[in-house]
Amino acid sequence: VYTVSGSTLSRKVPDWLARRKRRELQKDVEWTTRLELMQDFGFPEAGLRIKTTADGQHCMATGVYKPQIRVYDFNNVSMKFERHTNAENVDFLVLSDDWTKSVHLQNDRTIEFHNEGQMHFRLRVPRFGRALAYHSPSCDVLVCGASAEVNRVNVEVGRFMAPMHTGSSGGVNVADVSAAHLLYGFGTEDGAVEFWDPRARNRIGVLEPYVSGTAAQGGHEISALSFRNDGLGVAVGTSTGHVMLYDLRQSRPWQTKDQQYGLPIKRLAWVEPTTTAESEAKVLSADARVIKLWSAQSGKPFTSIEPEHAINDVCLVPGSGLLFAAGECSEIMSYFVPQLGPAPKWVSFLENLTEEMEQAPQQSVYDDYKFVARKELDSLGLAHLVGSPVLKPYMHGFFVDLRLYERAKAIANPFAYEEHRLRRVQDKLAKARESRIRATTKLPKVNRALAQRLLQMQRIDKAQKKQGKAEAAVEGTDEEEEEEEVKQLGGGRQKKKAAAAAAMATAVLEDSRFKDVFSNPEFEVDEDADEFKQLHAMPTQRRAQKKQQQQQTKKSVADDSSDDDVDIRNSGSAALGNASESDGEFFE
Repeated sequence: VYTVSGSTLSRKVPDWLARRKRRELQKDVEWTTRLELMQDFGFPEAGLRIKTTADGQHCMATGVYKPQIRVYDFNNVSMKFERHTNAENVDFLVLSDDWTKSVHLQNDRTIEFHNEGQMHFRLRVPRFGRALAYHSPSCDVLVCGASAEVNRVNVEVGRFMAPMHTGSSGGVNVADVSAAHLLYGFGTEDGAVEFWDPRARNRIGVLEPYVSGTAAQGGHEISALSFRNDGLGVAVGTSTGHVMLYDLRQSRPWQTKDQQYGLPIKRLAWVEPTTTAESEAKVLSADARVIKLWSAQSGKPFTSIEPEHAINDVCLVPGSGLLFAAGECSEIMSYFVPQLGPAPKWVSFLENLTEEMEQAPQQSVYDDYKFVARKELDSLGLAHLVGSPVLKPYMHGFFVDLRLYERAKAIANPFAYEEHRLRRVQDKLAKARESRIRATTKLPKVNRALAQRLLQMQRIDKAQKKQGKAEAAVEGTDEEEEEEEVKQLGGGRQKKKAAAAAAMATAVLEDSRFKDVFSNPEFEVDEDADEFKQLHAMPTQRRAQKKQQQQQTKKSVADDSSDDDVDIRNSGSAALGNASESDGEFFE
């Protein structure tokens, strides 16, 4: 779905972001990349109704304020004329193939007939009107309103005809005339659809759609009605946001769709396939929040459009994928769906523009502004600017100029750059440490501590042979701890003891005679037992002392990193040391 005109075409320009100088428009991305489908395609305040003529050359729309009628010429891509009225429009019909003859139902209980030059005639109806329908063979205009009667105005004779009395206890909300067999359809407040034969002027059938869950809420009303051109299908929309598709030969709907918003359906339309590749017809249903297109047979969603403003009316250009939406905004919103049909001839350039719109990057209007919450505003010391033009209130915070924000942040935290630089150095050191090639050693499930000590003996022997210059090959080893143990080996006698211990550790780990020590749970050594502590008192004390020294080292490194004259290299290595200690057990 491509938005080709309307408020959602590109970035929304706030009211306070005014363009002060004319030459600044050349630098405005929204202005330079704007797309106008037609000149003056909109109204000062809002659009109410919109329809296209039968010849496909013009479009007529009504809106406010002031109440007016506008006609647009598709060939010239501009407005043809505008005409003001005394009251707001409720509904209108184009009686001729072009725009020259139209009838308008106003909210002051009047009906106005317009020709190409002026308002031709005005008459009043007994009740406030809600919808219009036209029966072309008899030239009768059907007026539905706040009563059970449907008034008939014959435009050939120029007078009221005998009204049709429906079975509604309230009013009639909507009316439609089938283009295939000219059957009348009236949607009432009681939630029923009455079908009348224009030849006998009698009711020939009543359809009562059922919507589950609405009985406790006082029932539902019929708010939209549309006949299909094949003469059998009819679409019914309710005030609860449900759409039901009926076959006139059956009393049960073959398809039911929920708009999910609970708002009355405002417009229904059948979208017939425009190409031979498409076989399924689609249904267009619209309420005040969303326009949905879905399959009439399976009910599978095709697409949905959610404008920023409330929708009043929707009109689909016949034989194309272009649709207009009149809503509570000054522009008439236009959308193009290529999968629905080709672009009309008068806007054939849309076929090429859609490719450009996909490739064009969208820039945000708030690039030069920073959104700041109230708490952050207080921390920056800008709370005294609330209420001034410098801060633009928006949602739960304010928009502030990006230059002012950066200056205030630099004053509030002068060491922000040093902190950023220190984080960058630490990230680079951590990334370099992660890139080292490490071997993984899996510890056994039984006697893990014993296996870890034996591996430590082998590692110390290797480090002693390499004179402490090689890095640990196993993940999770502490390099400073290993170098300290190598230095504690002292003379050759202790080195020989270390080599003998490493040989013994290799024999225990690799000899098959000792495999049960690391696989059989019965050989598990309980280091928390009193017997073990009595036999290994000195190693237990050394481990406790070493753990205490490590905690003191961490604390001293943390205190040094908080000083202003911190050394980045030392702080980075300390951070890496802390990260290595928190990695978990050795060789996991």
